[in-house]
Amino acid sequence: MQVPLLDLKKQYEPLRDQIRAKMDEIAESQQFILGPEVEALELEISAFTGANHAIGVSSGTDAELAILMALGVGPGDAVVTTPYTFFATAGGIARLGASILFADIEPDTFNLSPDRLRECLETHRGEKIKAIIPVHLFGLSCRMDEIRALAAGHRIPVIEDAAQALGAGYPGREGPQKCGAIGECGFYSFFPSKNLGAFGDGGMVVCRDAAMADKIRVLRNHGMEQRYHHHTVGGNFRLDALQAAILRIKLPHLDHWSAMRRANAAFYRAEFERAGLELTLPAEPFAAHSAAVPNHHIYNQFVIRVPRRDELLRRLAAAGIGHAVYYPIPLHLQECFSGLGYKPGDFPESERAALETVALPVYPELTAEQRSEVVGALAEFYCGRTGQTSQTMAG
Repeated sequence: MQVPLLDLKKQYEPLRDQIRAKMDEIAESQQFILGPEVEALELEISAFTGANHAIGVSSGTDAELAILMALGVGPGDAVVTTPYTFFATAGGIARLGASILFADIEPDTFNLSPDRLRECLETHRGEKIKAIIPVHLFGLSCRMDEIRALAAGHRIPVIEDAAQALGAGYPGREGPQKCGAIGECGFYSFFPSKNLGAFGDGGMVVCRDAAMADKIRVLRNHGMEQRYHHHTVGGNFRLDALQAAILRIKLPHLDHWSAMRRANAAFYRAEFERAGLELTLPAEPFAAHSAAVPNHHIYNQFVIRVPRRDELLRRLAAAGIGHAVYYPIPLHLQECFSGLGYKPGDFPESERAALETVALPVYPELTAEQRSEVVGALAEFYCGRTGQTSQTMAG
């Protein structure tokens, strides 16, 4: 049985008529960029996340870029983030000419380690650090109370990369909060494969401060507030009305889809344990708070650590089991960042994760048969060779 890593057609089928009707409505209106649909989505995302302000933009990448531009980040400045994330997180910093300072991840969550962040801030205390960008990787919140406390001690704003975590919750000291709306600013991606995906690129900035929101609205439209009057240089970061309309149709389903992803993750967890597979499964550090924060993990990806990873990948491919490696080369070892002076061994947890992790299908519409097929493929690989899982895993 073929099991794709993601099957967007299954999500589209029950929404097809509603989406097609809205597409026709927008075609008739001939209003394709910004406008009422984008403004309505901004209000709905603001209400959904608890953010004070939301600004629709052209992608998650451009969302981060607009925030950094609004903060005045440029040459001579530095921004701290994690080396274990999608390239865009660091790419936006580099595009503005600022230095990238990396801090390593926690081995269990793959998220930015507060301890490593503390060390980074102390080591680079004399530098002009303009922002800290924690990444809520794979749909799990970072330890934001600790990160925000460190940032406050150094008077540095926190920009949350919540591209994979729209709707994910965090049981903070101030009560339950939504990822992206905890720091000074946050941003989301609506790339089609995200938990809330558009029919192309799209993104959203959320922030606390009204003046910051106004600045980003100007920056997303070439730095233009009054037509053809440019007091600053911005970019073409505008969100399309069509994408906003599709996202508005999907948004009311997001919490249900997240619950289904969590149910699939729970199935894998139980079945891998039943089969005796000593895999390192995704951490759920906030599960104890699930009554108050049901979306304590929303599983944008279900990422496990495995031995003999590359051999397993070949077996999964032969069996028709969808899979992916997020991310095979940490950012500090990417060729384009060689000028930063980092070398192998500088961030060992990120490097180890890059060598050991694999993502398995977890999308909401997985059938029971498909989930069992995934479990069976791993059980056959790890148990079928020696008959004793513990000996296999020890190697």
